[in-house]
Amino acid sequence: MCIIFFKFDPRPVSKNAYRLILAANRDEFYSRPSKLADFWGNNNEILSGELVTHFLTTDVDSLSYLKKVSVEGHLYNGFNLIAADLSTAKGDVICYYGNRGEPDPIVLTPGTYGLSNALLETPWRKLCFGKQLFLEAVERSQALPKDVLIADLLDVLNNEEAQLPDPAIEDQGREYVQPILSKYSAVCVRCPGYGTRTNTIILVDADGHVTFTERSMLDKDPSHWETSTHEFTLQS
Repeated sequence: MCIIFFKFDPRPVSKNAYRLILAANRDEFYSRPSKLADFWGNNNEILSGELVTHFLTTDVDSLSYLKKVSVEGHLYNGFNLIAADLSTAKGDVICYYGNRGEPDPIVLTPGTYGLSNALLETPWRKLCFGKQLFLEAVERSQALPKDVLIADLLDVLNNEEAQLPDPAIEDQGREYVQPILSKYSAVCVRCPGYGTRTNTIILVDADGHVTFTERSMLDKDPSHWETSTHEFTLQS
């Protein structure tokens, strides 16, 4: 189970505000091979981990891409996709498609959203709890140094408080979830052999400067982590 919180405001009024603030956890079996996010592509112009590469390597816009995906969405197990066009000159657009929801992708209005192993904004208790923590950090963002904001968002992502009872999360995978329910129902999942193994923070300021911070588990050890940061400016 993964979880994402994000707030976007294409035209922030304040110079100190952010166009995009995103905080995400990747939950995975600790033993599954993976790589850290890094730059790749012909000119090292793409920064990503395990993402859908076709969208990143073509000039298609986010809505057109998700419309194409939605045509074959019924052929796959449940998935969610968030795609964005961040342009200082043209304005930012973020789109969403979940193949267990509406048949067509949607363009999101500016605001704050949460997503876990259900459709966008499905009100699981862990999602609502984490979203409130995220909002509290976002509300302080303009007054905080960037490194402090990142630290606050990492605290949100590493909250291990169980959010129970929650029939919705129990019903989704009853046989698998029940033995680990108290761990599975937290923003940060910490179980033997499975759990949160990557935290990602993305900040995009009013001028298009991006700060990408990734905190990743090393050696399948929940007590051993490495943090890396990439900074760059969006192409207009």
